[in-house]
Amino acid sequence: MKITAIPGGMLGTNCYILTDEETGLSAVIDPGFSSPQLDSLIQELPAQKVALCLLTHGHFDHIDGAPRIKELTGAPICIPKPDAHYTLKTNLSPMEKMYSSKDTAFEADRFLEDGEVVELGSLKIRVMYTPGHTAGSSCLIVEDVIFSGDTLMQGTIGRTDLPTGDMRAMERSLKLLKELPGDYHVLPGHGDATTLEKERRFNPFLNDEGFY
Repeated sequence: MKITAIPGGMLGTNCYILTDEETGLSAVIDPGFSSPQLDSLIQELPAQKVALCLLTHGHFDHIDGAPRIKELTGAPICIPKPDAHYTLKTNLSPMEKMYSSKDTAFEADRFLEDGEVVELGSLKIRVMYTPGHTAGSSCLIVEDVIFSGDTLMQGTIGRTDLPTGDMRAMERSLKLLKELPGDYHVLPGHGDATTLEKERRFNPFLNDEGFY
């Protein structure tokens, strides 16, 4: 398994390219922006080998580059089902209207369900709904890696004061993550990579301190 991180966009989103080294198949995770660097990395891959475009949730800074990925590769765009409406751009929040680089609507090709396993060559990617940041916010778990979107980040969590955000749902989601057995590399939607064990120990929101 190979993972390449590409930060970009107005809000410093981490886009990831996940590659199954056994088959060469790749998935692009959270392309919230378009950039020459991202285009170049995508074009270095055989188009037929880019099999999926996976979105952890529907906010503009995680989905705006998805149509470009599909244009370059034909890869189907997959989004958690509760956040499907975000791609239609029908009810943008004031922040999204201010910052979104693209207000063009598009349709996802596949709606991801909680607990679903998405295959990428020999890799099995488990979808874990972790609502709180949005109703459909999800983590993507593959081997010992969690692509955590805006649910869990180094020392903090995603905000819950935007449309469909819910602090109590976030508490429940963090409890699910905290109780996962073992340790994982955590690759968040923003900021530096971390580990689940480090967040269990030092993140106040996983120790209840951040909620009060």
